[in-house]
Amino acid sequence: MLPDLPLPMRYPAKRIRSIVALAVWIAIVLSVAPVVAQETSKGTWQMTTEYPENNISGIGLTSFASRVAERTHGFVTVANAFDNKLKINSGEMPRAALDGRIAGGDAFAGALSGIDPVLGLSTLPFLVQSVELARATNLRARPLYEKALAARGLKLLYVTIWPATGLWSERALQGADDLPTLNLRAYDANSSEVMRAAGANAQFLPMDAALAGLKEHRLNAFLTSGDGGAGRKLWDFLPHFTAINYAMPVSIAFVRSETFAALPEPMQREVMAAAAETEQSQFALLAHRTSENYARMRDNGVTIAEPAPQSLLEALRKAATATVSSWEAQAGADAAAIAEWARQQ
Repeated sequence: MLPDLPLPMRYPAKRIRSIVALAVWIAIVLSVAPVVAQETSKGTWQMTTEYPENNISGIGLTSFASRVAERTHGFVTVANAFDNKLKINSGEMPRAALDGRIAGGDAFAGALSGIDPVLGLSTLPFLVQSVELARATNLRARPLYEKALAARGLKLLYVTIWPATGLWSERALQGADDLPTLNLRAYDANSSEVMRAAGANAQFLPMDAALAGLKEHRLNAFLTSGDGGAGRKLWDFLPHFTAINYAMPVSIAFVRSETFAALPEPMQREVMAAAAETEQSQFALLAHRTSENYARMRDNGVTIAEPAPQSLLEALRKAATATVSSWEAQAGADAAAIAEWARQQ
């Protein structure tokens, strides 16, 4: 008879097979886990803008997508939808991002002021009158923009400064007396208030609704830049542009915070580097953007009034006083201090 052996020695082959199988399983788990984590964090970001691809916002998204793909070597790709193809206007983009319909987008900041009044800073009337002052003002305000978006689960990527806002109209504007004749599309709540206070019949409308109103002859004027108007070929209905230099508004590109946070840290750094490069290239566009827009407008039959009639400017500045004061009270001391700094420059 064989002597009794300890249990582990009775079935050595079976035990060895079990140990080998366990080791293989552990190796597989360890090798697959990083890949699984990687696959869940990388992918395609669907982003959108309500403006055409040749508009300054569209150019920004195109540039950002290219830079992100290059910097992350395809780990993150951006699929852009232009001209409100997804039927999500600027004011709706934050909710659409949080709901997962899009990863993010480039939204006109004035339309986001319902989220936080500070996002309406750049559309305050007659606050900035130069590209450099617009840049300096927005740099000061950027931490407030970031905080406002972060509180809603959104990550700011980059800011685009638009060319100065003017008035597109069906007929030439000779002065303040023409304001009551305007059925005007304004681009945010503040500008709507200012235009109504000045005597115009104004309402804040998303671009799609505004274009429909224009085609149906319910509107005869638009408050927007040469950039916004040229991209939409407003000259087909509104062949006059009055350069009132109302504001130099911004649009803000953002992504859902959870989507950004899911990226590995090295990829996060590359995405933000791409965003910083995009912001710089967007600013560089401004150097010649207005003159290029004006040339295109004139080629399409637009009459540009520059400078604007003095009585028109005086009426608008006077009408703006109450709106600016109301905004400062709502936006808080930090935002109001930035606006005051800009006025002193």
